[in-house]
Amino acid sequence: MKEPATLMHSIRQRLLAHFEKSALFAPDDPAMEAVPADSGQLLYAPVTGRIRALTRIKDPVFSSEVLGKGCAIEPSCGEVVAPADGIVEKIAKTHHAISLLCDNGLKVLIHVGMDTVELKGKGYELFVQTGDHVQKGQLLFRFDMQAIAAAGYTLTTPVIVTNSSRFARIEPLLSGRVTAGQQLLRAKM
Repeated sequence: MKEPATLMHSIRQRLLAHFEKSALFAPDDPAMEAVPADSGQLLYAPVTGRIRALTRIKDPVFSSEVLGKGCAIEPSCGEVVAPADGIVEKIAKTHHAISLLCDNGLKVLIHVGMDTVELKGKGYELFVQTGDHVQKGQLLFRFDMQAIAAAGYTLTTPVIVTNSSRFARIEPLLSGRVTAGQQLLRAKM
């Protein structure tokens, strides 16, 4: 049996390979310019709802934090807005997830629902395209909460800083309820 550290490394490599193939997530590029040191880079809530610890959700891909640190939100509204100014890097073909390269250096993955890739885009309406520069609070996409729940999927929405290894820590700024646009996370060097 593999040692725990070796096993986690093996799992991480397999997950990264899976997400690289899906073209939704790319691992840190060491050649990328370092994020400037300051009091922290802010990330704002992309959805309204109740905040949950990422480590407490049922999907091990997210709860293990192998893709990065962040939090999850149980949405109470079916709109996703930009958590910071930045560029839309990738959009899942099934429209349930989007990744952004924020102007502040954070790489963010927003993934609406668990296993919702199986819906093949049903219940999602996009308002941006890959390559678009977006402003904090700009509508990225809508999702039909009732249709997704009726199909048997949970709406838990991980918000992950995929380049969190570049930071000393990713700290939550709120607990409980959050409104889209409120400060959610801070990445500190």
